[in-house]
Amino acid sequence: KSLSIPFPADFIITQQKVFVKQKKNKEKEDQTKIKMAEEEVIVLNFWPSMFGARVIMALEEKEIKFEYKEEDVFGHKTDLLLQSNPVHKKIPVLIHNGKPLCESNIILEYIDEVWKDDKTLRLLPSDPYHKSQCRFWTDFIDKKVFDVGRRTWTKRGQEQEEAKREFIETLKVLETELGEKVYFGGNETVSAVDLVLISYYPWFHTWETIGGFSLEDHTPKLMGWVRKCLTRPAISKSLPDPLKILDRVSQIIKVHEFFYGY
Repeated sequence: KSLSIPFPADFIITQQKVFVKQKKNKEKEDQTKIKMAEEEVIVLNFWPSMFGARVIMALEEKEIKFEYKEEDVFGHKTDLLLQSNPVHKKIPVLIHNGKPLCESNIILEYIDEVWKDDKTLRLLPSDPYHKSQCRFWTDFIDKKVFDVGRRTWTKRGQEQEEAKREFIETLKVLETELGEKVYFGGNETVSAVDLVLISYYPWFHTWETIGGFSLEDHTPKLMGWVRKCLTRPAISKSLPDPLKILDRVSQIIKVHEFFYGY
C-alpha cells in the first residue's frame, strides 16, 4: 500500500503563484530577446578610438547584436556619419532603429536605459546620488586621462615630463577611488566608470613606451583592475590591439618629425 499525504491548500496555492510568476518572467525574457533581435543597431567608429570602444563594450556586456561600420575619420567621412552627426561630424555614433545618438557617455546612458531587465547588467546605479558620482568620475576620466595621456607623446622635454607626472598622479587618484573594490561599480560587475577607464587601456602601452615609464611601478592596484577587466570577454574582444596603436602613433611621430621637427 502507498501512503498518500495530502498537501495543505495554502501550500498548493503558493506553488501555483510561484509557477505563474516564473512563467510570466520567462515570457517577459523571451519578449525582450525577440525585441532585441528585431531592433537595428549600428555603430559608427574608428578602430583606435577609446570613445567608440566603450560603446561597443556596453553593447557586448548587454548582449545586444549590432552592425559595426568603420569610419576613416582622417580621410573620407561617409555620408552616413555626416548625416548622423552633422554638428561635430565625429565618431562614435550609435544608430538605433534609424535614430542617431552622439557623444559616447550619452550613448552609454541611452544603452543602459533602453536595454534593461532583471538579468541585464546596469551601467549606472538607479540611486540619484550614486548615479551622479558615476557621472562625475566618467567626466573626470575623459577630461584628465585623455588630455595628459595625449601630451605624453605629443610633447617633448619639460612639457613631456610634466605630462607624465600629471598622468601618473591622475591614475593614482583613480586608484584611490577604486580602493579595495574589484570594480569601480562594486565587487560584482562593471559600471560605466569601468568601461570608460578601461577604454583607455590600449593606449597605456603607447604612452608608457614613448614616455619611458611603467604604470605597474606607480599604480599596481589599478593595473590589477585592468587584468580583472580583461577577463571579461565583452571587454577583451572589444578593445583594439595596443601594439597596433603604438605602431600607428609611431608612424605619426615620424611624419611629424620629418616635416616639422620638435
